Amino acid sequence: MKPFSAFISRASSKRNAAAQVGIGAAAIRDGNLYSSAGITAGIDLALALLEEDHGRDFAVSVARFLVLFLKRSGGQAQFSTQLRAQLSEIPAIQRVQEWCLDNLDGELSVGAMARQAGMSERNFARVFRDETGSSPGEFISSARLQAVCRLLEESELTLKAIAQRCGIGTAPALRRMFLSRLGVPPLGYRDKVALAA
Repeated sequence: MKPFSAFISRASSKRNAAAQVGIGAAAIRDGNLYSSAGITAGIDLALALLEEDHGRDFAVSVARFLVLFLKRSGGQAQFSTQLRAQLSEIPAIQRVQEWCLDNLDGELSVGAMARQAGMSERNFARVFRDETGSSPGEFISSARLQAVCRLLEESELTLKAIAQRCGIGTAPALRRMFLSRLGVPPLGYRDKVALAA
């Protein structure tokens, strides 16, 4: 079975020979025209435009307000569950952020993060907060929440599977976290996203 995106690409090409469909890209820019692959990719695109027009600091502050990441890696596919946070310009902190995002289901204590950065726990926690504006724990919580949202939007995995994949543990823990952070149950969020699509 061919992916739906291949079908769309062929159908678009038949309708307009000049049309080009970017398969797998989260967002595309062609001159002064922009297009995104979905709701979350549209938010990523909006943040990129804010950064381009108003600078990195402003875009980072908006992203932090929205509990999002400034950008994901360039051609990242829409259905990727891996986020690439680029909030820190300090290489050691950025490496830790990327490591955390690649290992959301693992043990992400301050000690483990400090070891990845090659720093003492106390120094790491201070530098991390100074550089990102959040504690390591807040970063992990936000990263896990964002990963849960993406999986709810882009997959049909059960809550138990999503909880395990995102390092939250159990479906009840995921429900509690989701309700406390977003004020809606996870399946209610999934239903709203499906209705909006």
